[in-house]
Amino acid sequence: MYRFIFLLALLLYTGQFFVSAQNHRYVNMVNPFVGTKNMGHTFPGAASPFGMVQLSPSTGYLSMYKGGEYNREVYRYCAGYQYSDSLIYGFAHTHFSGTGHSDLGDFLIMPTTGKVNLEPSEFRSVFNHSSEEAKPGYYRVNLNSYNIKAEHTATKRVGLHRYTFDEGDSANIILDMVYNIYNHKQKNVWTYIRVENDTLVTGYRQTNGWARNRTLYFAMSFSEPIKGYGHKKFKEVVYNGFWRKFDERENFPEMAGRDIRAYFSFDTDVSNQLLVKFALSAVSTEGAIRNMNAELHHWDFDSTVSSVQDEWERELSVIEADMMTISQMETFYTAMYHTMLSPVTYCDVDGKYRGLDQNIHIAEDFTNYTIFSLWDTYRALHPLYNLIKPYRNADMIKSMLAHYSQSVHKMLPIWSHYSNENWCMIGYHAVSVIADAIVSGNLKGVDTDKVLEACINTSNQRYFDGIGDYIDYGYVTADGNSSSVSKTLEYAYNDWCIAQIAKIAGRNELYIEYMKRAESYKNLYDSSIGFMRPRNNDGTWRTDFDPMDTHGQGFIEGNAWNYGLYVPQNIPHMVKMMGGKRRFEKHLDKLFTMQIDDRYIEHHEDITRDGIIGNYVHGNEPGHHIAYLYNYTGAAYKTQHRVRMIMDTMYSNGVDGLCGNDDAGQMSAWYIFSSLGFYPVAPGSGYYEIGSPLVKAATINLPNGNRLSIRVKNQAKDNVYVKRLFVDGKIHKGHRISYKRLLSASEIVFEMRD
Repeated sequence: MYRFIFLLALLLYTGQFFVSAQNHRYVNMVNPFVGTKNMGHTFPGAASPFGMVQLSPSTGYLSMYKGGEYNREVYRYCAGYQYSDSLIYGFAHTHFSGTGHSDLGDFLIMPTTGKVNLEPSEFRSVFNHSSEEAKPGYYRVNLNSYNIKAEHTATKRVGLHRYTFDEGDSANIILDMVYNIYNHKQKNVWTYIRVENDTLVTGYRQTNGWARNRTLYFAMSFSEPIKGYGHKKFKEVVYNGFWRKFDERENFPEMAGRDIRAYFSFDTDVSNQLLVKFALSAVSTEGAIRNMNAELHHWDFDSTVSSVQDEWERELSVIEADMMTISQMETFYTAMYHTMLSPVTYCDVDGKYRGLDQNIHIAEDFTNYTIFSLWDTYRALHPLYNLIKPYRNADMIKSMLAHYSQSVHKMLPIWSHYSNENWCMIGYHAVSVIADAIVSGNLKGVDTDKVLEACINTSNQRYFDGIGDYIDYGYVTADGNSSSVSKTLEYAYNDWCIAQIAKIAGRNELYIEYMKRAESYKNLYDSSIGFMRPRNNDGTWRTDFDPMDTHGQGFIEGNAWNYGLYVPQNIPHMVKMMGGKRRFEKHLDKLFTMQIDDRYIEHHEDITRDGIIGNYVHGNEPGHHIAYLYNYTGAAYKTQHRVRMIMDTMYSNGVDGLCGNDDAGQMSAWYIFSSLGFYPVAPGSGYYEIGSPLVKAATINLPNGNRLSIRVKNQAKDNVYVKRLFVDGKIHKGHRISYKRLLSASEIVFEMRD
């Protein structure tokens, strides 16, 4: 009887533990530290899926302000954090994830003890990684200089801090309105703080950074009453006029100036813990308070963590994958996690948001999003959403269309964030995202003719990046345009996407026109040397041309060897144009095996030798489709070999597990698709190229209710080649599979061999 009771108790205990572990099976596979070392530009802090608040430690404060130009130190800190650091300056509430440019870093909070000092070099703290813990929705670290345990979690619009102090310590919270993640000191236009009562503080900050005019409001609530507070202004030491009657630096309810750091002191005799709610709004302080009350009406930190992690588990479990090793599982689900950190929700709980015109709008039938790094993310990130989260992708497209309607230029977004257009990089790739959704039937309730109008207007804005030349000459001219070839190739693909939308809309005349524009790539192929080449406005080729050079040779973030292979809309013709299948195959072989001189990569801050295979650069997006091009040469086995090699060597579950910027999730989306065994080489085509799956098995919970099972027979490290492919029991021929077939299929079986 005793033995039976013991065994029953043991079973109940282990069963309960198993259920608990299973509840967060995929959350526990995520390592937010992946990419935080070197140039992955990710952050380890707490966030909810697609959340506006991304609450993370800042370790690079002083390095930001060296000279006032965009220097390498600033570039290292695009996400505010580097794993190699040993000092924390505080915890900011907004971040980019994996981008190649910096901004945000709003509202830095730092807990301290003892006498207050508002200089960052004084209030910072030593930390070590042994005390750090990060999971989706949760971050913890010990601030050794104060012996404070710092913990964070976050809902979509509210960050929740929990600080545990030693008993008897005086507690301070520093609110640093000066800190930013950008390239110069003059970022702030104005900052304002208002002490509403003894537990509530509101305010805003207006900045002029990468986003030229960005206003963000906050509401901060404390779990204990404020004992005292004050602030220090920087660059404003003279108090003029009315303000000379007061010493507004101590216990005065309003603080205003271009650069302010404030502090709030608390009595810890009652409790050695202090909690802080910090809500954001782009609309108003009232909106921030409303967001706080709607999303976090209590002070239960642990239940908030649990709730946010439940949300993460639901998002991550859309794909239930099983890999060969635990490290691959962690790499896969960390990649999934990184694909859901941006774009971010950019509207209040009542739907209000600040538009591109800086007016307040209401998103009545959609969630408004921001942070569209489209030159990166149209390639795989948005196609991933289109497959597994089409409802979100549709809302993101509606956000892009709202951007268009508020644009005085009548342009869809290029690279936009927080009610601003940055005009970064090339192409008008919102049309690719839109085409991919429309071709897949995933853009419901939107007038296709109006969408087409937005795409056409965008494609004909002559002032933008050489489009005038492109329309007049059939290519962007090299005269005064250093990226002319890259732009021509991207525009040609974009125009092909517009043609697909026109075809579905029944606009045959537009279909013909844009299919013709989509052939513009032909105008820059020089058959005498076998490369795409910059061309002058008189039709002559640019002389002194080096196909290996990445600087000033008609390409951006690439060269003629790799970027010159960008014709996703008509790969068979590109192969034919470049000498046929055998010659093209040899060209690809040489690309992956050639040795390149350091001088060709030295000016690319985000690329190291670790991110390069021969002259193939995985750390930059223009080459992400290249390994799949072997499929068009009759040598699909080489696609399978190269794809598996890239997954094995360019990704890991370590802090340096990304070979370049994650680029707002694009690098991670490439890994997810490729691990599943297929990849969207030409978004908008409705097809995926078949590669070499890394999963042993996976189930994709598709939005139509179908569960697509992927099974891989004979999966092993050396079995990288696909012997046969079955779809619902029938042999699948060809090197690609359609979106519609994936959506309707029940089972895909890869049979592998060495």
